[in-house]
Amino acid sequence: MNETATGAERRLELISTVLLALATVATAWAAYQSRQWTGVQSQGYSKATAKRIAVNRIAVNRFAALANRQVQIDVATFIQWVDAREQDRAALADFYRTRFRSEFQPAFAAWLATKPFGNPRAPKTPFAMQQYRLKTSEQANRLDVEAAAFSNTAKDANQRADNYMLAVVLFASSLFVAGISIKLQSLRTRIAILSLGCVLFLGTAIWVATFPTQLTI
Repeated sequence: MNETATGAERRLELISTVLLALATVATAWAAYQSRQWTGVQSQGYSKATAKRIAVNRIAVNRFAALANRQVQIDVATFIQWVDAREQDRAALADFYRTRFRSEFQPAFAAWLATKPFGNPRAPKTPFAMQQYRLKTSEQANRLDVEAAAFSNTAKDANQRADNYMLAVVLFASSLFVAGISIKLQSLRTRIAILSLGCVLFLGTAIWVATFPTQLTI
């Protein structure tokens, strides 16, 4: 009976030792991954901030100045075209129309297609048409979308870092359980505690196996 008990104790000690070793390695790995994903999160937020600074620079400095000049040109030539048309000066109207900026022409053509001079429901000017776009504005919008993408990447990285940190806690718990199981005198209690530790370790390991890994930042 004693020999049987001694053999069981040795097996339990072996299992405890293996669990201690595996849990130690797994805890270190999860902590490393949590730190790596935290770095990805920081980089994501930094890139998002840089993009938004670029957006503000373009929107405030370039877009505010350049777009205002472009709109003024579009408005001035359009008004002159309307005035020439109302005076039945076809040659002058054509003169102004051929000088419309390339960005304004699609909106003007779409506006004419609504028959604005006979259709009371037509938009008042071409500037109300969705075809009226400025490249500087689109560039700012593109940068804003890129900034949002970096923010989403940072949020995902933050969640992954949190998941790995939770795994650290769970692996450390199985490590603790494996450690105290060696100190217990009751064989049944040791088996119960060690079984709990193994289940906790295996469950966490399976869960962590579904996580993406990050080896470099």
